[in-house]
Amino acid sequence: MQNYLIRNISVVNEGTTTVQDVYIQDGRIAKIAPQITVSGQYTEINGEGKHLLPGVIDDQVHFREPGLTHKATIYTEARAAVAGGTTTFMEMPNTNPAALTQDILEDKYKIAAQHSLANYSFFMGVSNDNVDEVLRTNERKNDICGVKIFMGSSTGNMLVDNYITLERIFSGSELLIATHCEDEKIVKANMEKYKQEIGAENLTAEYHPIIRNEEACFESSLTAIQFAKKFNSRLHILHITTERELQLFSNMLPLAEKRITSEVCVHHLHFSADDYAKYGNLIKCNPAIKAVHNKQALWKGLLDDRLDIIATDHAPHTWEEKHQPYLQAPSGVPLVQHSLLLMLEHVSLGNITLEKLVEKMCHAPAICFQIKERGYLREGYHADCVIVDLQQATMVDKKNVYYKCGWSPFEEHTFPAAVTHTFVSGHLAYENGQFNESVTGQRLQFSR
Repeated sequence: MQNYLIRNISVVNEGTTTVQDVYIQDGRIAKIAPQITVSGQYTEINGEGKHLLPGVIDDQVHFREPGLTHKATIYTEARAAVAGGTTTFMEMPNTNPAALTQDILEDKYKIAAQHSLANYSFFMGVSNDNVDEVLRTNERKNDICGVKIFMGSSTGNMLVDNYITLERIFSGSELLIATHCEDEKIVKANMEKYKQEIGAENLTAEYHPIIRNEEACFESSLTAIQFAKKFNSRLHILHITTERELQLFSNMLPLAEKRITSEVCVHHLHFSADDYAKYGNLIKCNPAIKAVHNKQALWKGLLDDRLDIIATDHAPHTWEEKHQPYLQAPSGVPLVQHSLLLMLEHVSLGNITLEKLVEKMCHAPAICFQIKERGYLREGYHADCVIVDLQQATMVDKKNVYYKCGWSPFEEHTFPAAVTHTFVSGHLAYENGQFNESVTGQRLQFSR
């Protein structure tokens, strides 16, 4: 494997930014120091004026393979992720077939081993009738990121609303339990109400946050937390969207000591319900983007550490699918290529510091999931790292969108930063618009 010496770059890591040299050797970070002298063959990169960040770890993506590959594949979406500075992803089980057995789960790992440019892990899925299969995952807790429960509607046989099932999972799983929390009864009741009042044919995306409302999220999150507290489970609630839910989380303990953690997604930090008028179904997602006071509260919860991780819930659909009428248009937004650039824009706006961004997108996922030797710029760690230029703008258009679906809600938007280099386990996978696909990413390992 090729070695690299990055000179005079601003290293952003563990709360500080300092100008350093960084030497990458045999896929690892061999040395970080103000000045490094090395022998042997290596490629030198001038980092002057640029910043080196740990690679982003996205703990929630939907890459659609197997079975939904007209929307996306592990190959296409991992490639897009790397172009945006995301070096590691954890992918959700609601594919076709869903990852509800150990064999199907392992098939996804085999696909990634052959085709993923980024590092990878996959969640084991839970249904109302596969508890024994899920609990077999305990035997493999060091090489699977977690189990995923949809406590709200999803595709296929993945809505888990049986309390006996939930008790068995929360009491028996030795892995992190990640939950999608929306109360199905509340959502269905709201849907029927507005169909009757407005007429199904008149519903638009602007009704989405009213149908999938704050109450549905709060009640489901509260239920998950009650199960977790009862059994002292390791619970991670995905994509928090409401001000009210923030009262369920604490910042009294360091992240490594928390048993209940939370996540916020980039689109819920950036968009609000006011944006449906412009974007319509393009930003229809579950849980819904809600009224602006929720967005403001999410920012506060993120900065005071009640919200632990920033992720994407990247969920691509075709342009044609998203342009169906509201009730037929699927929920989900493609985001993984632009999540880091979007957050760097918020750095430029003064909403978050660069050091805090790195904490929430890189360090915190590594701590939360107990990922081995990733998430930091440390000597001896895997060289997952990203060079960004905060002086170079990036305009998004269809020519540089790498998702298989071919579109982004950020088209025609110019971000005030650029990702210039992405190293995945020491391999320079992306450089200034060019990919090197000669080496695939690695399967994550966990310290549990």
